[in-house]
Amino acid sequence: MRLCYVLLSPTFGMHQYTADIANRMARSGHQVSLVTTANLPRDRYAPDVDIHAPVLTSGTGLSPHSLDRGQYQSVLETILSLRPQVVHFTGPHIWNPWLVRHLREVGIPVLHTIHDVAPHQGRRFSFLLYPWNRAIYRNADKILVHGQIYRRQLLEMGLPGDRVVYTPLLHLFLSYEMLAGLNGHGSQTDVEFEPFMLFFGRLEAYKGVEYLLTAFNQTSSAYSADFRLVLAGPGDLSKYWVQTLPPKVELRNQLISDEDALDLFRRCSLVLLPYIDATQSALIASAYFFQKPVLVSRSGALPEYVKDGETGFIVEPGHPTTLARALSAAICDPQRLRHMGRAGRQWYDRQRLVEEERLQTLYASF
Repeated sequence: MRLCYVLLSPTFGMHQYTADIANRMARSGHQVSLVTTANLPRDRYAPDVDIHAPVLTSGTGLSPHSLDRGQYQSVLETILSLRPQVVHFTGPHIWNPWLVRHLREVGIPVLHTIHDVAPHQGRRFSFLLYPWNRAIYRNADKILVHGQIYRRQLLEMGLPGDRVVYTPLLHLFLSYEMLAGLNGHGSQTDVEFEPFMLFFGRLEAYKGVEYLLTAFNQTSSAYSADFRLVLAGPGDLSKYWVQTLPPKVELRNQLISDEDALDLFRRCSLVLLPYIDATQSALIASAYFFQKPVLVSRSGALPEYVKDGETGFIVEPGHPTTLARALSAAICDPQRLRHMGRAGRQWYDRQRLVEEERLQTLYASF
C-alpha cells in the first residue's frame, strides 16, 4: 500500500511520533513516503522511508512562510506526485485544512491525527485551535486520537463512530539507529533502580512543576530516605519557582540528548507527570519500556495509561498534598517500584500489539 505521511512542522516531538509509525509501516512492507520540512530531524527515520522536503518551515504555521502560496503549492504538488492510496497528516500546521480539503476533492483518502482536542494552558494563539480542528473534522475521512476520552468527546460532537479511531500513544524518544540497537540488546533487563525520580521534558506551565517541587519539598523534609528529584529539560523554571530549589533536587536545564535521556530512564526509579492540563504523553510508554512505574495526574487521557497501584500512581492535578503522599509511598517502598515497573512493561508490550493491529486495520479500511 502506498502511504504518504505529511508533517509540515519541524517540531521534534511530532517527528518522533511520525517516525515511529512510518518506520514500522515501511518495515511491514508498505511503500512509505513523508512530505515534510527541510529542517526535519532526519535521524529519526528509517532509510526506507522516502523523504520529500519541498519547503522550509519554522513552526506550525503562524509565521511569514504560511503566507507563501508558492510553498503551499509545492507541498500539494509533491503529495499528488506520489500517487498515495492514503495520506496521513500526523501533526498540526496551518495549511492542513486546505490540503485535506483539496485531497478529498480529488478522491485521495485522508487520515488526520488530532493530538489536542482543546489547547493547553498558556499557549499563544490557542483560540485558533478550535476552528482549525473543526475544519479537519469536517474534511478528513477519518480522525485518529490517542485517548479514549477524546474519541468519546468527538462522538458527542456528532462525528460518526466509524470516522474516529483510537490507538494508544506508545512511541519512544530515540533516533532510528539507537532504537534499533536497543531492541537488539535485551532492553527488558538492562535497567537499574537508583534512588531518584525523573521529571523529563520541557518546563511549561501546564506540566505542574511548581506543584511537584512543593510536594517534593514536603516529602524530602519528612523522610530521611536518600531519594532525589531530577528535572531534565529546557525552559525557564523561574516562571514557576522563584525560591531556592529544595534539597536533593537536581536541575538539568537544557535540551537532553538521546544518550543522556537513555541513561536517565535506565537508572531512575519513577517517572513523574504531575500535569495540570494534559492531553496525553508518550513519556508513559517510555517509562514502561524501561520497566519504570509512573506517577500521573488525573488529567486528559493520562489515567487511561496507568493501572493505579499496579503500574503507577494517579493523583489529583494541582494538589501538592496528595502528590506528596504518593511520592512518600514511592520513597518508602523501592521494591514495590520494581514490581510496578515490570507490570508496566507487560502493559506496554500488550498495548503495542493492539496499536499495530489497529493501525494496519485502519489503513486497510480506506
